[in-house]
Amino acid sequence: MTKLKGILLTQGMHGMISQVEGLAKALDIDFTHHTVEPNSFWKVLPPKLTPISQNVYKKINQDDFDVIISCGRKSVIPSIHLKNKANKKVFNIHIQDPKVDLNHFDFIVAPEHDALEGQNVISTKGAIHYLTENEISENQDYLKSLIKNDERKVWTLILGGPTKYYDYSTKNMKHIFTMLYKLLKKHDFQLVVIPSMRTPINTIHYAKEFFGDNHTVIMDVDKKAYLSSLAIAENIIVTCDSSSMISEAALTGKPIYVANILPKKNDKRFQRFRNLFRELNITRILGEEIENWNYQKLDETNRVASIIKQKINS
Repeated sequence: MTKLKGILLTQGMHGMISQVEGLAKALDIDFTHHTVEPNSFWKVLPPKLTPISQNVYKKINQDDFDVIISCGRKSVIPSIHLKNKANKKVFNIHIQDPKVDLNHFDFIVAPEHDALEGQNVISTKGAIHYLTENEISENQDYLKSLIKNDERKVWTLILGGPTKYYDYSTKNMKHIFTMLYKLLKKHDFQLVVIPSMRTPINTIHYAKEFFGDNHTVIMDVDKKAYLSSLAIAENIIVTCDSSSMISEAALTGKPIYVANILPKKNDKRFQRFRNLFRELNITRILGEEIENWNYQKLDETNRVASIIKQKINS
């Protein structure tokens, strides 16, 4: 049977790419990725005030496709427009709340903490993503030559980056690093620090300086190092700014501690996400008593894909 063809639309940010590619792979479609580029002043207007027109965005040079998977505000109008002008049946799927009439899409995939409702809405616990258990397992040995080969167990710290809600100031990072330093002394573990695309370079250098040569700080964005760290870690710590990386870590079934940062403004939406993961017994807060616990591995990407496959094939 010939695979369906898909186009993926995002603004090029890692979290968005992870979600659209993860769903495309789970749907088993052939796909190409396109970075959406709005024209002129359409860049600043929200989708609900933007006409559904080719004038809004730079032309996407792909004419033959069966599925559109989009994520992010700027991909909303291109997804609707491309579906409308297609000369055959095309399914369009938007990840996150599009902030327009939901009926423009065949499927909306939105996290439960967004409280979005509709007949075509598939609610998820956290963010869908592109990681798989096989990938994590296959890259288990990648860090062996980089970390300290001693008897200490490994804990992984995954760093996000500054947002309009959370500041990666030296003060905030020192607070997190100091808590971890006390724990690693008490429990005798070695730390592996993994940066993301949003992590400021000065934060990475500060981590290297703070934890010294007894621990491992990966200085560049390295997906294989990320996957390997998830595979070998006994416990995983993720900064609170990244719902996507907390969701990715939950695929392992391992204890996850969230490193909180005092918000600069109301972060109720992120609090709802973290409260949900705590209720699901996936996370604890860094600073609470260290313990071991189990939970069912969270694989929302494949669950969502199976729902969409059934509806597309029916």
